[in-house]
Amino acid sequence: MPPTPRPLRKLGFLTIGLFDEADPRRGHESTLDLITLGEQLGFDSAWLRHRHLQYGISSPVAVLAAASQRTSRIHLGTAVTPLGWENPLRLAEDLATVDILSGGRLNPGFSVGPPTHYDRVRGALHPDTGEHEDFGTGRAERLLGLVRGEPASDFAGTEGIEVYSRRVQPHSPGLASRLWYGAGSLRSARWAGEHGLNLLTSSIVKAGEPGESEDFAEIQRTQIRAFRTEHPDGERARVSQGLVVIPTDGATPEQRAKYQAYALARTPRTLAPQGPARMVFAPDLVGPSEEIAERLHAHAGYQEVDEVAFALPFTFDHQDYVQILTDLATRLGPALGWQPSTGHG
Repeated sequence: MPPTPRPLRKLGFLTIGLFDEADPRRGHESTLDLITLGEQLGFDSAWLRHRHLQYGISSPVAVLAAASQRTSRIHLGTAVTPLGWENPLRLAEDLATVDILSGGRLNPGFSVGPPTHYDRVRGALHPDTGEHEDFGTGRAERLLGLVRGEPASDFAGTEGIEVYSRRVQPHSPGLASRLWYGAGSLRSARWAGEHGLNLLTSSIVKAGEPGESEDFAEIQRTQIRAFRTEHPDGERARVSQGLVVIPTDGATPEQRAKYQAYALARTPRTLAPQGPARMVFAPDLVGPSEEIAERLHAHAGYQEVDEVAFALPFTFDHQDYVQILTDLATRLGPALGWQPSTGHG
């Protein structure tokens, strides 16, 4: 452990919003209840994943609109929105609308690349334009420009009784500074820095060439440093780490056994780079908060950040999440030097 680890400044959590197909409202209400609990516990942020054609939240922006009306302080984010599924102009309108409703608390995270299983969904998603769609960083640059207020049209003025704007309406001036990019490779981390974005780094990174380091923490540290080298704000550029972290201080024996079994089943994928893309997975951190704090302080990636959005496991029950969030806020957070948030910002 470093002799003087930096205190954790912002504590957040990330959830998939799992639901039963036969009763989807219950799962969505559970997610909203967890966000409300997070605010009560002093968390700085709550983040939702995207899951298309699965049994997780497919429309985080809509759910966060609801959350914005049940909370007053906690920041609300997406981690991350895959832009291949989105029209950047329409997404910019939705993001600005929810940001206005939330009082400036929205933190949209996004990434680029073709939609998952694109060959199977192309006919429904982009039936007429599939071969022309740009799934690279150009799509992200369109979103950035629109959120920042660049023209979406060459016309502004009045036609009859209709008044038109050149830029997306509503315009939320502070939203652009709260855009995050989900990067897993060195190239994408540099791109995010060059474009002045905030960086979301998760429990998955891309290894370099064979022969280079395959240690998750070292790879993550290298990516974070490369991001800040390219970013206009340098060392002050914001980075949030999103490991799977499960404190067991307040867990029952049955919950501890469940958590350990979950992590054990996922351990084999952490032992070597996976697939042609050579993706490296971080081990899940399960155990008492003091033990997890020691492991984080020794983690080369964590040493580079002062804010986190710890990921909740996909398949646990609501009461499991309540216990985990409570331990994160009351045990692990303080062990990392964090203090609960009480004000807006």
